[in-house]
Amino acid sequence: MSTIRSLTQDWSFTQVGGGRGTKNGEWLAVSQFPTTVHVELLKAERIPDPFLGLNEWEVQWVGESDWAFKNTFEVSAKELAAVNVDLVFDGLDTFASVESNGHKILDTENQFIAYRAPVKQYLKLGTNELVISFSSAFLKGREVEQAHGKLHLWNGDSSRLHVRKAQYNYGWDWGPVLMTIGPWKPVTLHTYNVYLTDVDVRSDVSEALDVGVTVDLTLSEKIPGGLASVALKSAQNSVILSESNMKIGSGSARAEFRFSPGVLELWYPVGFGKQPLYTVEVTISDSQGNTLDTKTQRVSFRRVRVVQEPLVDQEGLTFLFEVNNIRIFCGGSNWIPADSFLTTLTPARYRAWLRLLVNGNQNMVRVWGGGIYEHDVFYDICDELGILVWQDFMFGCGQYPAYDSFLKLVELEAEQNVKRLRHHPSIVIFAGNNEDYQLAESINIVDYSDETSDFRKTKFPARHIYERTLPSIVQKFCNIHYHRSSPYSAPGTVTTDKTLGDLHQWNVWHGSQEPWHNWDLLAGRFVSEFGMEGYPNIRTVDYWLAGDKSERYPQSRVNNNHNKADGFERRLELYLVENFKHAFDMDSYVYYTQIMQAETLASAYRLWRRNWRGKGREHTAGALVWQINDCWPTTSWAIVDYFMRPKPAYFAISRELCQYTVGMTRKEQKTFANDLSAAQFTITTVLEVWGTNGTLSEKKAKLEVTCFDLYSSWTTQFSKDIVLAPNSSTELYSGDLPGQPVRTKQNEIPRAIIVSARLLDASGTVLGRHSNWPEPFKFIKFPAIEDLGFSVKTSSDGESVELSTQKPIKGIILDAEGEDVEWSDQAIDLVPGDPQIVKAIGLKGREAKVRFLGDGTA
Repeated sequence: MSTIRSLTQDWSFTQVGGGRGTKNGEWLAVSQFPTTVHVELLKAERIPDPFLGLNEWEVQWVGESDWAFKNTFEVSAKELAAVNVDLVFDGLDTFASVESNGHKILDTENQFIAYRAPVKQYLKLGTNELVISFSSAFLKGREVEQAHGKLHLWNGDSSRLHVRKAQYNYGWDWGPVLMTIGPWKPVTLHTYNVYLTDVDVRSDVSEALDVGVTVDLTLSEKIPGGLASVALKSAQNSVILSESNMKIGSGSARAEFRFSPGVLELWYPVGFGKQPLYTVEVTISDSQGNTLDTKTQRVSFRRVRVVQEPLVDQEGLTFLFEVNNIRIFCGGSNWIPADSFLTTLTPARYRAWLRLLVNGNQNMVRVWGGGIYEHDVFYDICDELGILVWQDFMFGCGQYPAYDSFLKLVELEAEQNVKRLRHHPSIVIFAGNNEDYQLAESINIVDYSDETSDFRKTKFPARHIYERTLPSIVQKFCNIHYHRSSPYSAPGTVTTDKTLGDLHQWNVWHGSQEPWHNWDLLAGRFVSEFGMEGYPNIRTVDYWLAGDKSERYPQSRVNNNHNKADGFERRLELYLVENFKHAFDMDSYVYYTQIMQAETLASAYRLWRRNWRGKGREHTAGALVWQINDCWPTTSWAIVDYFMRPKPAYFAISRELCQYTVGMTRKEQKTFANDLSAAQFTITTVLEVWGTNGTLSEKKAKLEVTCFDLYSSWTTQFSKDIVLAPNSSTELYSGDLPGQPVRTKQNEIPRAIIVSARLLDASGTVLGRHSNWPEPFKFIKFPAIEDLGFSVKTSSDGESVELSTQKPIKGIILDAEGEDVEWSDQAIDLVPGDPQIVKAIGLKGREAKVRFLGDGTA
């Protein structure tokens, strides 16, 4: 019988030759396993916390040193009696030499590969010793780079392009330079006579939604007279169908099943149906009926297409995901590794992160190509929660090489990870890399007219990987759609084409630094990256300041070190000064950047959901914000900080991704009296209102639009019955902004009209709300606080607050002294006659603190 035993106890580590980490010959017991060096040195108090202050730069020597890990483990007579005994290393980071009882068994050079080494001949009854010696990946990478040459990149040290290691370890524009090293995944002892090397479960769901299932089995060697059985079981463990006595003597076998529509429940993305999970159980036995190995794999069944077809009213093609014949607007986030030290991530922490995503009404996550192929538990949770996964291969922002030894590593890496991930229903696309074609365009090394050359001989050798190696491996080992890159438009077309493929829209913040109000003009068919920076919760800022009050101002050295984006001060200030009258004390700066981020990102989702018009008019089919998370405490584009404290932008996005939403724009139209005069004109303000419906049924509702003059008691309201088309946006109103006079002079100041739009169901329940304010906000002279009639009432149980006002208020952020409160909403706009209740879990016994624009604190 095949048995696998994890080696988790009796591990120790040392700095080879001694040094700052350990003395020569000193071995420190590890606190956990798997682990890496920084984690252990930190727990042993041999290094300062690199997440605090400027300590990142105090620990650079760790990644430039060599280390060894040692394990002692017992081997029984029963284990030694097996025909085969292997040591299996699920992940070693990165360059390692492995010895078993003094015998070299393995050399490794890829963090993303699992390695297996036969060791029976070296093992003995009783105590055995395993030593893994790690060389500095940074120094080894520099050596390889010297041999093969420097290549272009964005972010990090250029040597990273030659090293198959998590690229973000080298530093990114949101993360520190922390070159991890060590056994980052489990090490196991595998004893067997014969074992299942591969179980390939694939489903083919037709347009009629009948399901075909194939199960292909592969053994480590032939077993004359061997038999296999396959059973498909429901989540309740009942057998749906099975096949036994399958001949597998040749070393492989196949089982095939077909189910009529409705027999098997199909898997749907969150918000569109259930996520039923089945299991396939496989058993192999010898000719005497002795069980040799078993394997269980969790699976689900769904039909997924990436639809690229002509639009009925615009140039280009759609780029959308269709699941079980339903076209899905994908609102979600990009995901980076959730820690600089990956072994500290637990299943509970992964679940909390992904639950945050779903609770924020998101349905897709993109696993970005500069991190890792995530742990199995990440995808298991996505399967359970109905989260669609866009999976990059691990190449990011670089001109990667394609010499023979590098290609061999890539081929094995791709094959292993495609096989590991392919059974997850959540994974709907593989993309070859992150932004490598964009980088190639920026340095003019790509010829899109050439689709046939041996790209290894060009200045863009990695095209061979993205257009030859990876697509062939994906096609061979799974049925998941392959996309050459993110972003990528189409063969022969630059990556900035907004009418094809997916788009990284960085002309807000980067690039031409457009106003965020132009998101509608910047839309693409599927916007897989866009973003705006915002400071994290003030508690997170104070954490990295570590009590140093002299550094508690926005431009301090420590705060600078905790924002890795190039030119971040100029860009933050550009968007702040264009839009807000703001202050520079620490608390105020946090507030204003957070409100700015919330306004920017909510605007993008609002305008791009409007572009999802259905029936061949899916002009924008997805928006994935950069990014949901951080790998350390920092200021970045993340909408939730390292400690899982949501920024106000998280809530603003959540509102825009509700099933029902209402959106508005106001735009000024200037009309000249004639072609000769520049002095005679009229300026009218046009209000447009639309609604969105994320369900598959039309929705009858009432649109209620109320206008307020911020400086007087004037108000007006109109309403109308409307029907929201299913799975689409619906235009609801277009006309002059009520209460706003036509202007004939450029210096004529418009009235400060605030517009509130609500969607109400038949019972008067608010389905969606949105307020539209005149911009830029810096021109608004906000009323004095005492004139607002603003009220904050805490519920009797202390777990919610009710907000109400007699004047419109913009950008409410709630907080309380002491520990975090779990708020249900932030970045709130409030208008008269529409009180809002916000849950406040953990507030009990404390007073809610409130900030908003014009509140007098700045």
